[in-house]
Amino acid sequence: MAGAFNGFGQKAIPFLKALDFHQSREWFQENRDLYASELHEPFCDLIETLSERFEAAKLGLRGDRKRSLFRINRDVRFSKDKRPYNRHLSAILSPDGTKMEQGVFYVHIGLERCFAGVAWWQPGPELLQAMRMAIAAKPAAFRGMVAALKKGGLALDSEDRLKRAPRGFEDVTEEDLAQAVRNRHFVVRHDIDPATIYSPALVDDLVDFTSRARPLLDWGRAIQGTAR
Repeated sequence: MAGAFNGFGQKAIPFLKALDFHQSREWFQENRDLYASELHEPFCDLIETLSERFEAAKLGLRGDRKRSLFRINRDVRFSKDKRPYNRHLSAILSPDGTKMEQGVFYVHIGLERCFAGVAWWQPGPELLQAMRMAIAAKPAAFRGMVAALKKGGLALDSEDRLKRAPRGFEDVTEEDLAQAVRNRHFVVRHDIDPATIYSPALVDDLVDFTSRARPLLDWGRAIQGTAR
């Protein structure tokens, strides 16, 4: 049974600050109960409450407290930075409830910023190629999606965009389409006011954002159906 999300604890961000300062497994173990009550359990409740709300809104996204959250422990095996803990908590809700699917909702609560995103993030070569081909071959559908996002106050992110046209798309010259086929990801983001994470109203804010991002989900899902 999902617990209703009532907000993160007032010590959630101070805990992350202290953890970042100590970066110590001993300190974390001594303060594990505080982590659980102020951060982890509320985050689990948030994910399951969002999953219920997304289902009611027919957004095709779900998650649970066991599979959706990323660990606060960092994977330091191949990193020069050996600090054992992240400065944030994050989670993914997806069509099948795992972290392996595309067309997902992501939420991030951290020291630098709090934000959410709806994303086709690092799609595999076949799906990415299909998305680029859809942009070039069906520009009206792509532009319709972009216009619907704009109407909802959202815009595709340009992060990590290629500097040159990918092979086979050199003849796409209209500026908006030429930029779009250079995307490695298709993402919209929403900044979360850190002051709102302590309130149950955070759920409404995130459901509203994801509903406004639905055009991106629908566009990608239509293409994904042809790429499989």
